[in-house]
Amino acid sequence: MSDDIEFPVEATHIMMFARAVGDDNPIYRDAGYAAKTECGGIIAPPTFPRAVSQFDPEYAMRLKPGQKWFGSGKNPTGLDGPAPTSGGLHAEQHFEYHRQLRPGDMLTVTTTVGRTWEKESQRAGKLMFTERVQEYRDQKGELVITSRAIGVKTERPVKQS
Repeated sequence: MSDDIEFPVEATHIMMFARAVGDDNPIYRDAGYAAKTECGGIIAPPTFPRAVSQFDPEYAMRLKPGQKWFGSGKNPTGLDGPAPTSGGLHAEQHFEYHRQLRPGDMLTVTTTVGRTWEKESQRAGKLMFTERVQEYRDQKGELVITSRAIGVKTERPVKQS
């Protein structure tokens, strides 16, 4: 796994993430409104931890100046051959919040490999599942979020029927 990633949580980042996912809840952008809620201030949306990828220098979808880039559009840009692939799919994502994320938090994210298991499939052969666990700790070293992502790879391509 990659080294720990430093992830600053900023109010503007929270607001832009909420806009990008189409969530107009004022708790993500309006300090006055948020102060009157049970949370007592601006918080991040539930899936905001996925934004850590923008701080990971190894993230494949992140622009690397001077290098050919796959990008995130419908068609690859700048590549001479097919788009890079892990040969797998993102199957599940779980977030366990130990407290809400707030502007001003500085997170350190540690990624480890969790469980692995296999199942048989009639159409794709063996399905190989891998769990990736990320722990998000704040500037005090306290655990804020535990994230679990499940990826699956197939033994062979699925034939179209």
